[in-house]
Amino acid sequence: MSTYSNLINEYHFSTLVELLSYRAQNQPEQKAYTFLHYRDTEAESLTYQELHIQAQAIAATLQSLNVSGERALLLYQPGLDYIAAFFGCLYAGVVAVPAYPPRRNQKLSRLQTIAADAQAKVLLTSTTLLNNLQSASSQGSLELAGLHWLATDELNTDLSNAWQQPELNSESLAFLQYTSGSTGNPKGVMVSHGNLMHNSDVIHRCFGHTPDSQGVIWLPPYHDMGLIGGILQPLYGGFSVALISPADFLQKPIRWLEAITRHKGTTSGGPNFAYDLCTRKVTPEQLANLDLSSWEVAFTGAETVRAETLEQFASTFAPCGFRKEAFYPCYGMAETTLLVTGGEKTALPIACNIDKAALEQNRIVKVNNAQTDTQTIIGCGQSYPEQKVIIVNPESLTLCTPEQVGEIWVAGPSIAQGYWNRDEETQTAFRAYLADTDISDRSASGPFLRTGDLGFLQDGELFITGRIKDVIIIRGQNHYPQDIELSVENSHPALRRGCGAAFSIDFKGLERLVVVQEVERSYLRKLNVPEVIASIREAVVANHGLEVCATVLVKSGSIPKTSSGKIRRLACRTVFLSGSLDVVEDWSENPQNKSKFMNLQADVDSILEQLTAGKQI
Repeated sequence: MSTYSNLINEYHFSTLVELLSYRAQNQPEQKAYTFLHYRDTEAESLTYQELHIQAQAIAATLQSLNVSGERALLLYQPGLDYIAAFFGCLYAGVVAVPAYPPRRNQKLSRLQTIAADAQAKVLLTSTTLLNNLQSASSQGSLELAGLHWLATDELNTDLSNAWQQPELNSESLAFLQYTSGSTGNPKGVMVSHGNLMHNSDVIHRCFGHTPDSQGVIWLPPYHDMGLIGGILQPLYGGFSVALISPADFLQKPIRWLEAITRHKGTTSGGPNFAYDLCTRKVTPEQLANLDLSSWEVAFTGAETVRAETLEQFASTFAPCGFRKEAFYPCYGMAETTLLVTGGEKTALPIACNIDKAALEQNRIVKVNNAQTDTQTIIGCGQSYPEQKVIIVNPESLTLCTPEQVGEIWVAGPSIAQGYWNRDEETQTAFRAYLADTDISDRSASGPFLRTGDLGFLQDGELFITGRIKDVIIIRGQNHYPQDIELSVENSHPALRRGCGAAFSIDFKGLERLVVVQEVERSYLRKLNVPEVIASIREAVVANHGLEVCATVLVKSGSIPKTSSGKIRRLACRTVFLSGSLDVVEDWSENPQNKSKFMNLQADVDSILEQLTAGKQI
């Protein structure tokens, strides 16, 4: 156990309020958070003491509203105001509900769904956003009636003197983390202070953090990776972090690497697409000005970790001092607070080459070398002793062997308390038990969290293969959509990376494959449709042995995605069936039957109807 973990245990911190109060008292002048601006504004920072006082002022205001134990919707642009408001809720004993602030001309159904589901009593925001929200509400495009609206950026810090420390313990609910909704409507995961303190300690140990570490984070602060890994972990470890708006990163990915260079970042990361984006967008001139030698932990998770992305990034940025050993593939989810498994900090990522045909039958057959009929899967590390990860047959609820793919089940102190106001779904997902264990020994058989993810364990290393709800089954064989999507996007330069969806439909009594793929804006005026369609079909046949029943090329930015950027395949399937995709060109193997696809499922089941009603593009 690290020296810092001993420090945490010595003081018996059970809540984040106790931890930040300790930091403010013992390290008052230490810079905690720095937010980097790229629009004619200087970077701004908060010390532990400044954050403590701002949190007290916001908390005192909330306490005057008598809303202890209630939910507060947080609507902020990424920045220090959001961080202060989050801790202000914790300091008041109010349950924070982080949410993406609405963008202009954006559908607001997801935001309204979250506000209603959480039964929020207060809405915290900035002055600028408050005016925009009130305007949207008066025009009828946003229904948030009954909430007390409060702009926290204009509160006088003298209000901190009225703050009363709430009665909190490790079981107290800290916030609701709404899931991204990749396979259904968003659900509020109930995360306690104890969950946060335990998972923060797990991350601290896995990443080898010390007070000398330096974070650089561009991830959205409204989701678990950005909030817990990017904002709360530095507080736990007592080190500084430089924060970047996700929009600033996406506009110019080089900004992320420049920030690591400037701040000598030791810990930073993101999903696979972020590394791929940097590899594709960086110029030789930009490479010459980068120094990534300080980067010790380049974590990657939240979506499939691709071996080719790691290889290309490491090769591209090796001249800048980046070491492949810095890559840190890991696995986690909102329901586990954040991290479930991670590897050795200084070790190379573990790759497993497996036979594709066997994988289609949920079997693992290892192959010594990567070949055309093999698939390389990157390991996501191992679990820590106090957490348990097992692989279970999702139908028989019995343990799988190391040679079998099954559902990933997890148990341990980081497992959240369940879904807010969803007892049945909580019972199903968070209270799972193995069927083949002596019922008298319930501690050995559960309860476990059913993650809904598929994978396998080899020598303790966890490998992820996909999501249960996304698996495409054609002629009795399993096909993982992310693999098909990768083949599609690599088939022609006109196709946008990370912006395609593969799914199946029931057509004439058979499951058939459909591909929806975005086109790069620069190719819209010169698109050779027959060539692109042919490339897609050839790639899917060659790599997966499947015929594409229908291919739809759509405009950039029109694929349904979650707020964290994951492809919403079920939502895309629904939009395809309804005929409401933003189409550039479409093709089917029977053009005269093209219109029939729009009426294949007039009685779409309830989950798809919900997805359509709550979709966020």
